[in-house]
Amino acid sequence: MLAYLGRRIILAAFTIWAISILAWIVIQLPEGDLVDRYFEALAQGGEVGAHDDQQRIEQMRKYLGLDKPMLYRYMKWMWNLAQGDLGRSFLGTLTGTTAGARAREQPIKRLIGDRIWMTVALTGFTVIVTWSFAIPVGIYSAVRQHSIGDYVFTLLGFSGLAVPDFLLGLVLMYVAFAYFDHSVGGLLSADYEQTPWFDGGPNFGKFADLLQHLWIPAVVLGTSGTAGLIRIMRNNLLDELNKPYVVTAKAKGVGPARLIMKYPVRVAINPLVSTVGYLLPALVSGSVIVSVVLSLPTVGPLLLSGILEQDSYLAGFIILLLGALTVVGTLISDILLAVVDPRIKLT
Repeated sequence: MLAYLGRRIILAAFTIWAISILAWIVIQLPEGDLVDRYFEALAQGGEVGAHDDQQRIEQMRKYLGLDKPMLYRYMKWMWNLAQGDLGRSFLGTLTGTTAGARAREQPIKRLIGDRIWMTVALTGFTVIVTWSFAIPVGIYSAVRQHSIGDYVFTLLGFSGLAVPDFLLGLVLMYVAFAYFDHSVGGLLSADYEQTPWFDGGPNFGKFADLLQHLWIPAVVLGTSGTAGLIRIMRNNLLDELNKPYVVTAKAKGVGPARLIMKYPVRVAINPLVSTVGYLLPALVSGSVIVSVVLSLPTVGPLLLSGILEQDSYLAGFIILLLGALTVVGTLISDILLAVVDPRIKLT
């Protein structure tokens, strides 16, 4: 076990290093950089002429460190990451003035701090609801195959897979506002957006307000995932229920509940456990389109903005974080599979 973990950790370290290189290269691939986009935006707004002072451009590029080679900036970025410095973001610079660029730069830790916790709260709640509903329903559909309940859940499952998440979000927003006079944008009410989570003690009002806003994004994000997991659980369990070891156990008089839960469910749940490797990055990124539609303060829209504005340090860190979480999640899923399925051994 320890030898297996040691080998996997070494491989994970090399994988994360390779991801950091690829992430940095991909971000640098588009033509131009942040300064070029900044002055293009100013020119379109009529704030600068076609022959703007080249010295201003060079000064700003030097200030942002864009005058250095890509390899040098990558090595500096990795060295700072090793020391716990995530770098500084320049999001919003395109909408300001050159003199205001310094005022708009801010540490990435501060920029993504609240967004990460909001994303973890939203997607964690969605995962709990999804699994709590998908596993029992999948077991029921397999055990009660071709029953009315099985047909109903099958219809709901295919409907959930067919309807895009963002479209469902738009419909729920309209229904909630038109018929219940309830705004579903964001994750907090305006009264609680600027209040601290802890001020001499937990802010229970803010926590309660968060829970009131979580259910619609959770339904939107969890619909397709729940539908897919139900189908996977149902089909895998149906395969296991027809195998000889189940028939033999039934002939020996093993009770129905114990017969199903002891081995068939443990084997059928393998594909669900293997998705842990994708759940961890989902806790950070979430669904970008749904987050934009519902105005959710998650990390996904921040990543999109960073890539569009070629904010290297911000976009690079988020992509690296997603890659690292995928690697760690894959390792966790491998270990869980060995625990859940007695046929799998760690070697």
